Amino acid sequence: MNHALTCVAALAIDAILGDPSWIRHPVVVMGSAIERLETTLRARFPHTPEGEVAAGRLLAFTMAGGTLASSHLALWGARKLHPALGTALEVVWGWQCLAMRGLWDEANNVLDKLQTSTLADAREAVGRIVGRDTEHLDEQGVIRAAVESVAESFSDGVVAPMLHLFVGGASLALTYKAINTMDSMVGYRNERYLHFGSAAAHADDVANYVPSRVAALLLVASAALCGEDARGAWRIWRRDRRKHASPNSAQTESAMAGALGIELAGPAWYFGQRHDKPTIGDTTRNPTPDDITRAGHMMVTGSVVCLALCCAAQVARRCAGLGLRT
Repeated sequence: MNHALTCVAALAIDAILGDPSWIRHPVVVMGSAIERLETTLRARFPHTPEGEVAAGRLLAFTMAGGTLASSHLALWGARKLHPALGTALEVVWGWQCLAMRGLWDEANNVLDKLQTSTLADAREAVGRIVGRDTEHLDEQGVIRAAVESVAESFSDGVVAPMLHLFVGGASLALTYKAINTMDSMVGYRNERYLHFGSAAAHADDVANYVPSRVAALLLVASAALCGEDARGAWRIWRRDRRKHASPNSAQTESAMAGALGIELAGPAWYFGQRHDKPTIGDTTRNPTPDDITRAGHMMVTGSVVCLALCCAAQVARRCAGLGLRT
């Protein structure tokens, strides 16, 4: 089974099933492993900046290398038992690496709380998909946070794993998820993780460098397909794509802000501390709950376009191979 077909099957299953609770997700296993490794490494390395950096590097190497090796070995063993078993395992792991349906459901849960419940419930709902503190958010802040999460998670929850799946199969996609999970757990610039998490944060920056830019361009394309402002998406992406401490996060946020014609980012609270971040986009109007739906439509459309491009690349590669043989 080629990797493009794996992507097709994985995204189709994700669209239908999402992330059911009755299947143990690999990210849960990775998270538990990261917690245990952090405890072990902190106990065995000096409590100095240099010691924490060294421990963090070992964590990053162990998680990324261990995930790549163990998943590759498992797939090899499954194929040896029966080719169909290897194919099934590849598809299941590919499916679990994608988060299109989960992101859609979580964003719509925020929308539902805004429309039918209290602001406190909406804050709690958006807190499930953002890393910031949510107790300071007003209604517009909740909407902005949800739209930002859809934009950013489109990159690291759909496009990046799909591209890794297409290039290197489920093993590479799982390795990407291990790197991304490390970053979400230890890649903070606070007192606890400034040194220990630096290697994980850098690895995540590298792993997402190309996918984040591809995702931004996919959002520009999906803006045109969804009847949004594609020119605005292109203009704001070109202008604001570097307005973030991360080299990747503002890529999709800027394209989304331009497409919807709203302002995103700006000051935010993390772990009880206010961080003054630059704004992204233009203040042409205040965000409304409908922007969450519009962002979701762009995310799903961009996911399908990404899949189509992977399939087209596979066909082109196959045709090129046939041409060389003739």
